[in-house]
Amino acid sequence: MTLKISRRGDVPAFIVMDVMEEAGRLENAGKDVLHLEVGQPSTPAPKGVLEAARKALDDDRIGYTLAAGLPPLRERIAQHYKSWYGVSLDPSRIMVTTGSSGAFQIAFLAAFDVGDRVAMASPGYPAYRNILSALGVEPVLLETEREHRYQPTPALLDAVEGELDGLIIASPSNPTGTMLGEEEMAALTRYCREKGIRLVSDEIYNGIDFGIRSVSALESDDQAIVINSFSKYFCMTGWRLGWMVVPDDLALSMERLAQNLFISPPTLSQFAGMAAFDCEEELRANVARYARNREVLLNELPAAGLDELAPADGSFYIYADVSRFTNDSVDFCKHMLNEIGVAATPGMDFDPARGHRSLRFSFAGSTADMVEASSRLKSWLKR
Repeated sequence: MTLKISRRGDVPAFIVMDVMEEAGRLENAGKDVLHLEVGQPSTPAPKGVLEAARKALDDDRIGYTLAAGLPPLRERIAQHYKSWYGVSLDPSRIMVTTGSSGAFQIAFLAAFDVGDRVAMASPGYPAYRNILSALGVEPVLLETEREHRYQPTPALLDAVEGELDGLIIASPSNPTGTMLGEEEMAALTRYCREKGIRLVSDEIYNGIDFGIRSVSALESDDQAIVINSFSKYFCMTGWRLGWMVVPDDLALSMERLAQNLFISPPTLSQFAGMAAFDCEEELRANVARYARNREVLLNELPAAGLDELAPADGSFYIYADVSRFTNDSVDFCKHMLNEIGVAATPGMDFDPARGHRSLRFSFAGSTADMVEASSRLKSWLKR
């Protein structure tokens, strides 16, 4: 007798993980690989974070915490919103999570039911639509263009047929790096309030910006679901620590979901995370390096023939149109990796309909790697 298999796992693969695996295989075989595929800082966690973790290992039992996280960490996150955005938050509205991925799961489960419809920009982070699909929620992709700065707009939302229950925004965006300014953010939050649409704001790249300030949805809507993480700006990807600002009407259901799904976030990471906010000098130095890397690619990619690039206002990505070279970004990235050792992510990860003609470069690595990758690309594309 055939055993039942749930359809929840019938979602597309996260292609960047496949690229990382192949790049690792080639490296183990002796090939010199430049990693422009992976969305994580190449630097370790700040020194203060590592020292706090060592101290916690010596001093604490590292047992379970409250499902919403350690109270001192929640207080420190609330202080962060006051100092960065001028937003006053009660620490009870902060929920510490197992990475932003845990936050998305809790948020989507608490806010949406099977059959609901949630809009998001395309190109966009693939896990949004894949998690929603696994939960029986319909992702509604807004096909954004450069004229929209690859961000949702009220006009794009008005053009959607049928009712919407939610909207996910990401600023700075993955993969395009574009950002919403204060007016654009306020227009979207106002639209969602007027239409009764639940707003989820992904702000995990806040702080990694280049000349434009990262805006929080909380500045214009104090009841938005806001998700952030220690992974990107704070360089703590493997520590699996994130947080969420919880709307009043979802607080109880989110806490119950967190208790049952995760029990509590990683305790050692929470102790370490408290120190992350005191490492600003080191973290800003990382952003300065990203800015140098960004300039290298913005100058050198057009010289290689990749001159149609999304505006890279923030995060550490450049999204490039490669249609003059290929109509198959997955195959293009495979050849690029195998022939010149430059790993990048096919656009199909981020835009199922149009991603065959684009790819994403991450500039989170060293400046020397960006220079070398540009040199290899110029020679290869000329051939």
